[in-house]
Amino acid sequence: MTKPVYAYLLLSEDLYGREMSRQILSAGFVPAIVITEDSAIGDEEREKFLARILGNPVAPTVSAQLAELESAGISVPHVTVPIHNSEEVMPHIEDLELDLIVFGGTRIIRGDILEHPSDGVINCHPGLLPDCRGSASPAWSVYHDIPIGSSTHFCDNGIDTGELLMRREFPVKRGMTYEDLCYHTLVLAGVLMKEALLAWEEGRWDEMRRPQGESAHPTFRNAPEEVLEVVCQKLADQTYAHYVD
Repeated sequence: MTKPVYAYLLLSEDLYGREMSRQILSAGFVPAIVITEDSAIGDEEREKFLARILGNPVAPTVSAQLAELESAGISVPHVTVPIHNSEEVMPHIEDLELDLIVFGGTRIIRGDILEHPSDGVINCHPGLLPDCRGSASPAWSVYHDIPIGSSTHFCDNGIDTGELLMRREFPVKRGMTYEDLCYHTLVLAGVLMKEALLAWEEGRWDEMRRPQGESAHPTFRNAPEEVLEVVCQKLADQTYAHYVD
């Protein structure tokens, strides 16, 4: 079976992207190129995620993962851009016949990038789509008593609105903290991306992809401190609606 030719985009050493990279490399899916955005937003996101998964393990940096491939004789171009937009990214990929682009933790990206690969651009979202779109999905899921999980979807010009490939609920147990939920949805997102690439390899995407449908909730923004306080209190009091035990 043929593996996809893909570009991997992420914010500079984003924790989400590092875990996803580890998962997909473990299944032999080596990118044709890695394009990192080195920006203040990337630094902010990395620090934000470090706080969100505090006390849980962190995957090796993508640079370290690529160095390990290099030591095995596999060289992957790794370029840095100031922002993931078409003007900065397209010169690096326009001559590549890409099947896919994989987003491994990026800001919202629109434009020519989405149209370039033959089989689309895919992303994993740490929330169940369409119910929980946008930022800080584990927090808003607890706050609104939405089941928690991760989803793999195609990227379009909306925010987490493209067709679904996979979604999977995470079993939340009593005693788990907000940091635990952020960590486990991050890991699950990487696992789902690996499984999505395996499904591409097996030619199963046409039978898997489906419209998301509508959500009863708005597209969420970053959760303010007062929302996080409610979330942490609900988890401490074990009043979240979707425990499995």
